[in-house]
Amino acid sequence: MPVDRLARYTAALEFAEQQVAATAERHSDYFPIYTTGGRWFHEGELWTDWTGGFFAGMMWRFYQRSGDAAWRERAEHYSKLLEHRQHDRDVHDLGFIFLSTYWPWYELTGEQHLRDVLVQAGRTLAMRFKQRGQYLRSFVADESLFIDIMMNVPIIFYAAKETARQEKNNDELTRIATAHCRTTRDRIVRRDGSTAHEGIFDTETGEFLRQSTHQGLRADSAWARGLAWSLYGYSKVFALTGADEFLEVAERNAGYWLSHLPTDHVPYWDFDADLSQPLPWGPQKDSSAGAIAASGLLDLAKQTKSPERAEAYRNTALAMLDALVEPEYLAAGTPGWEGIIKHGVYHTKKNLGVDESVMWGEFFFVEALTKVVCEGADS
Repeated sequence: MPVDRLARYTAALEFAEQQVAATAERHSDYFPIYTTGGRWFHEGELWTDWTGGFFAGMMWRFYQRSGDAAWRERAEHYSKLLEHRQHDRDVHDLGFIFLSTYWPWYELTGEQHLRDVLVQAGRTLAMRFKQRGQYLRSFVADESLFIDIMMNVPIIFYAAKETARQEKNNDELTRIATAHCRTTRDRIVRRDGSTAHEGIFDTETGEFLRQSTHQGLRADSAWARGLAWSLYGYSKVFALTGADEFLEVAERNAGYWLSHLPTDHVPYWDFDADLSQPLPWGPQKDSSAGAIAASGLLDLAKQTKSPERAEAYRNTALAMLDALVEPEYLAAGTPGWEGIIKHGVYHTKKNLGVDESVMWGEFFFVEALTKVVCEGADS
């Protein structure tokens, strides 16, 4: 790792720590989702409350890198504020909430209670499974499957793995999680590796009806964040299962990402966006999609059986991070901006968090940088 790159990444993480600490001090026990004019605390539609784990999760990543007890204290405090959501049946996002928080906490301490929370969250998410259709339903409706759920299904595999020796229901959890991954692969991951945002099913028969979208340009377009969710999600599922069928999907997603990424290494909000159109439907960048994909590609580089692909995945991840630590994206030089990275996108159609900081972009940016910096420190 070149010294100058390591220095830039470390400086970006130090800035991230400053921003998160300032937000926690300014708005105690508040879980930000997206900024308005660069500021977190505002009135506005949530659409769904799914991002709390990312704010607390950054605190765990800061502790991982620095060993600073103050970050651990903050991380534990904010994680505990989320504990009741292990029973939340209104969202499909329990993996986002608990894998970012209670998993690193449990790995650190081995405390039984933390393990129990993770297992319960996995069981709760599994209750969304539709036998007719073989998928976990989204928060929107019974007939809806979201690509985002691929980032959450790992907590069901995790719960199954943790209960394998003590309980009999782990086979059912594994069946549900595996079925969902296969249905997603077969229905909304396309042959070229791109993904739809949503799949629609007939709830009476389970028949797959069509691809759809809430946040992408069109039903048949390649919404950038959705593709990043799929790439990272299938990589995580492979890590938990060792099943090559899921590694193949992650690599197919990665192939599309690498071949369609703009030359500046930061994706547009949708890979099919018409760049001649006015913003936000035209050439709007989505730094959050880039951060997610960068973190996923770093993992995938270690999982692929191809040395050539490993090099391409890692080089692309680092090129994206190199772009995101530049002043155009890193908010260090933007007075009054409360987020870490600019030019993220939440929901274009609803005009929520467009060209702003978004909490998942913050978390996966910090996570990816931490992976690189900690690896560099250990080498």
